[in-house]
Amino acid sequence: MPESHPTPPPAEGWQPRLVALDIDGTLLKWVEGAGMTHEEISPEVFAAVHRALDAGAHVVLASGRSPHGMTAIADLLELYAEERDRLWIVASNGAVVFRYPPLEVVHEETFDAGPAVKAVLQRHPEALVAVEERGIGYRVTSHFPEGELSGDMIITELDELVAGPVSRVIIRDPEATAEEFVTLAADLGLHGTNYVVGWTAWLDLAPVGVSKASGLEHVGRALDVDAADVLAIGDGRNDIEMLQWAGRGVAMGQAVQEVIDVADDVTASVYDEGAAIEINRWFPDSP
Repeated sequence: MPESHPTPPPAEGWQPRLVALDIDGTLLKWVEGAGMTHEEISPEVFAAVHRALDAGAHVVLASGRSPHGMTAIADLLELYAEERDRLWIVASNGAVVFRYPPLEVVHEETFDAGPAVKAVLQRHPEALVAVEERGIGYRVTSHFPEGELSGDMIITELDELVAGPVSRVIIRDPEATAEEFVTLAADLGLHGTNYVVGWTAWLDLAPVGVSKASGLEHVGRALDVDAADVLAIGDGRNDIEMLQWAGRGVAMGQAVQEVIDVADDVTASVYDEGAAIEINRWFPDSP
């Protein structure tokens, strides 16, 4: 498991060798009240990311999204070019690491989610459950609210859904609150799993020790980049380990307090192009 570390301010002249970027709420703006983000990259963010690329930094997307929900964002950012190596991308909150293009899974962590899922459903019997069906969408116990999952939704019985090892399970209760799910997860302990509560009553279950930080550590080893040379930017509870692990972890201005508390710094909100502001600090315009 990657270890967090106290982070001194970057030395004068420091420049990240790897920039790890969350997607929703960091690169993409939330649609107010809709539980989804606009699939649009602002010109400011696009330009900042390309300054980092032009300077030779690796840009790695790190998201709770499944792999097929991330390739379109890589395309919008035009991260891949023939003169650069294929991309490294961290998906499913670190449970899946893949290269692109084409999409090739190079590392995956799985676990038995059945006991944890059943424990949650005992408290929230009406909650929805989803497991990724790679390349298609998700197998779900019932349809999620529109826009919350990418790809197709295939209705599947719960026992079949968690019959075998999985890399990630989503549990969603549209009638509950995020605060209720934070309390629920703490009460249950959810032994044998890692869990993250989202902005809404949305619970991500993953194998113990798996997070965006563990996924990025896998990428860092492949690229010979230490955590000390990583700039990470995010806004959600699933970004906490990543921000603690990176040499410089920065929270978006609209992040929840738990994220702000572990960050080395806080940038502007996603609506004020906070990610671009932070990236530009280390990759300014050429004179």
